[in-house]
Amino acid sequence: MTSQLIRSPVALIAAALIGIVLWDAFETIVLPRRVNRRWRLARFFYRLTWRPWAAVARRMASRARRESFLGFYGPLSLLFLLALWAASLVLGFGLLHWSLVTTMHTPDEPPSLGTYLYLSGTTFFTLGLGDVTPRGPVARGLTVLESGVGFGFLAMVIGYFPVLYNSFSRREVSITLLDPRAGSPPTVDELLRRHGRDHLQHLDRFLHEWERWTAELMESHLSYPVLAYFRSQHANQSWLGALTTILDTCALFMADTRDSSAWEARVTFAMARHAVVDLTRVFHLHPRAPSADRLSSTDLARLFHLLAEAGRPPSDTAGAARRLADLRRTYEPYVNALADYLLMPLPAWTSAQATREAAGAAPRPAGPRTAATMTTDDT
Repeated sequence: MTSQLIRSPVALIAAALIGIVLWDAFETIVLPRRVNRRWRLARFFYRLTWRPWAAVARRMASRARRESFLGFYGPLSLLFLLALWAASLVLGFGLLHWSLVTTMHTPDEPPSLGTYLYLSGTTFFTLGLGDVTPRGPVARGLTVLESGVGFGFLAMVIGYFPVLYNSFSRREVSITLLDPRAGSPPTVDELLRRHGRDHLQHLDRFLHEWERWTAELMESHLSYPVLAYFRSQHANQSWLGALTTILDTCALFMADTRDSSAWEARVTFAMARHAVVDLTRVFHLHPRAPSADRLSSTDLARLFHLLAEAGRPPSDTAGAARRLADLRRTYEPYVNALADYLLMPLPAWTSAQATREAAGAAPRPAGPRTAATMTTDDT
């Protein structure tokens, strides 16, 4: 009687565990939309594992070692999450066999809990060893059900990895292409300086391409938030840094409201801000402004000077500065929250070379700069 009182609740717990894991895997892999529900197994797993991983990374003084260490988290977390799902399903079906006291043919009689878990594991991974076989309709039914679940789970995982890595590859190609245009890490002043008066008209097409990249980023990272943890190939590059530079550039062009050519900047800015706001909500972060102002008055004057050299001087410098400050308040708290959480530093508005020149340091010798030399110098 006591044994039956214990086994009945275990059967309910085992069935609930199987249902929770299957639904969580469906929402994470199959469902192509953001899930707002706060209590999820995958979300709990990432919250539980990312915080200690990030805490260890913060203690590393070397930036290269820190980035290398953080780069392992995304792929490893994905593997461990899949292992957690598989282990939970094996445990659930094993407990279900044990709680229902299903009959089976085993070398040792009566079967123990370990034997039930062994049967569950060999069934889930479709090993078919045959040393432990189910007997009776309940045991056989559960075995057939678990083998179907295991086969479907493995097929789903096999199809899951190419989708993730294709999305990651598409994201990184555009980030790499930003390098010769805006430096590494990317900055707004480098983007303006390298385009100059002769090529500034190409920025509209450039922003249009990044509008599409931002839309793809939002779609892929909302459907598969694990991609946000995947780091770029180079320490000076990140998807968040590229997205922030695009927001900064659009905000600078939008600051002069009389400039009708800023239409593409407006639509790109709207898409990029939509992406950072939604991603902040995915990770349940609270937006907060950066502790230090990212754009000093000296840097702002330099940016206005570069715009003037390119033939797009602000009609009202003071008004443009106020509007730019208003625009920055609409997105900087969100990108700062993501940067603090993911340990991805935000890019500056101006390059280190421009900062040294403004401080009176000797500039680097000038010379012809091709796309190849720009990439090499700034990475």
